[in-house]
Amino acid sequence: MRSFKPVIAFLRGLEILRIVNAEKAATIRAIHAQTKFDKATILRMLETLEHGGYVIRDAESPVYYATARTLSLSQGFDRHLWMGRIAEPVLGRFRNEIGWPSDLAICDTDQMIVVQTTRNQGPLSFNRRPGFRAPVLATSLGRAYLAFCDNDERERTLEHIIQRSDRWNELARHPRKLKQMLDQVRSRGFGVMDEEYSERIYSGSIWAMAVPVRTKTKVFGAMNIMMLSSVVSPQEGVRKYLEPLQRAADQLADVLDSGRTNNDDHAIDRASIKGASSASIKRAKTARV
Repeated sequence: MRSFKPVIAFLRGLEILRIVNAEKAATIRAIHAQTKFDKATILRMLETLEHGGYVIRDAESPVYYATARTLSLSQGFDRHLWMGRIAEPVLGRFRNEIGWPSDLAICDTDQMIVVQTTRNQGPLSFNRRPGFRAPVLATSLGRAYLAFCDNDERERTLEHIIQRSDRWNELARHPRKLKQMLDQVRSRGFGVMDEEYSERIYSGSIWAMAVPVRTKTKVFGAMNIMMLSSVVSPQEGVRKYLEPLQRAADQLADVLDSGRTNNDDHAIDRASIKGASSASIKRAKTARV
């Protein structure tokens, strides 16, 4: 719980800095069109940011640019930790709903890295924690990610994978088989763990399916469910859990895309600060579900 109400002027200043940074070259008129802030307020904020060294005004026109000092604002950002913290409540609720553990993983050059997991909750842990690295082409997480990421990202990832000599990357050297596998993942909407990988790593006792965590324009990673083969068959797992998994992945993508957690006490979204007073922000928070 917060100790104080949010400082609206500060939030507006951050929003203006965000727009200047995004627009590359921003005018007061352009900022006003996006925020509906009073133009005098925008000017004061820009001059304050200029005084702080975060923006600079063009010498010959009323255009503002972000300076290199804005780079210092992201030095403490760790993508893995950020995504893991945001994903934790979503994955926790999903574990409570279905009873099986899940992972959220992102692609890190040539492997999938788990950034959050619910495997350490309940009786089935499977001994995997955040930071665990897994092969892309043998895991449900990697297959779901690679099938749905954009072509450039896929090609870059495969260029790195093909340089690795381990057995789980052999498929990268067979373009036709690889394409067939990725086409099948796209047509089904989910990826499954390679059977040989399951046998080697889990003695065949575990199987997994994963879906991409994505918006219409961005793929963040992939989310899976791990199940005991002796309890849930792949056919039953798809029938019972695919739709809930896809809903959870969509919810997670929405949360990641907005850059905030689901905890409203720590989330003031952009709509709340566009011309808002403290009272209107309070109403907006109350209206959220």
